[in-house]
Amino acid sequence: MPAVVDVPSPTADGVRVKVASSGICGSDLHLLVWNLPATFGHEFAGTLPDGRPVAVEPLKPCRRCEACVRGAYNLCVLGPAMVLGVSSDGGMADECIVPAEAIVLLPSGVSLADACLIEPLAVAVHGVRRGGVMGGQRVGIIGGGTIGLTSLAAAQAAGATVDIAVRHDRQRAAAEQLGAGAAMTDGYDVVIEAAGTSSALAEAVERCRPGGTVVLVGTYWDSGTELPGQMLSMKEITLVPSSMYGRVGPSRDFEVAASILADRPEIGSALITHRFPLDAAVEAFAVARDRAAGAIKVVLEP
Repeated sequence: MPAVVDVPSPTADGVRVKVASSGICGSDLHLLVWNLPATFGHEFAGTLPDGRPVAVEPLKPCRRCEACVRGAYNLCVLGPAMVLGVSSDGGMADECIVPAEAIVLLPSGVSLADACLIEPLAVAVHGVRRGGVMGGQRVGIIGGGTIGLTSLAAAQAAGATVDIAVRHDRQRAAAEQLGAGAAMTDGYDVVIEAAGTSSALAEAVERCRPGGTVVLVGTYWDSGTELPGQMLSMKEITLVPSSMYGRVGPSRDFEVAASILADRPEIGSALITHRFPLDAAVEAFAVARDRAAGAIKVVLEP
């Protein structure tokens, strides 16, 4: 179970961020049982000491390995040890100290109350980039959680026509609010698998056209995930894994995500279903587990 505790004000090297909003990720629900020695929270935004509003890219990569040098710092040799909220203290707190490189200034029009969505939206931007999504394509998405719905927005921003398969009524309402198609069909150029289950992966391969692409943005917590190998091979589908976010040349996934949220502020009202004060984190985590009752993104507000 999560617990709210009093801790000393952070004193590490870096930039101090006063947290305004911190989202509960599905990964946080899984990581609870690991008893990690750190404050949770890798989806967060807040203000700098001078008052400027920012989002935080919650990574501390080495910046020296081959992957980091070419911009793929999500593949840094440090692995999970570089993730704030996993191996070091994250943003489910009044304040957090982060590397200067992690700071992303918010564009005009982005509410701090919604800016914690930039992190999952950056995950989606990276997946859309990895999948080569472009204008004129048909994109299908499997999974109506936060990553599925942010992938909907990211694929739309790339110019694609997008349909999505969801399980729950509140997810369906959010998808409709964001302009998704009426129902999933077959023959998609790209299918984004955002649920992280064997059944979702099988459905993604089934709905993808021959020669198309399936992008894996969901996290597979079950080590026994099954691969639909026969259909995958017969249709010659390209399977593309996608993890976190990075940079290609001058284009940074986190900054693209921030610009999408600025252009489409309705993403916040579509995805954020519940808000709780930080002291009510135990209740907030319980609500976040109950997707059938209507939770999509649950946000803590210190």
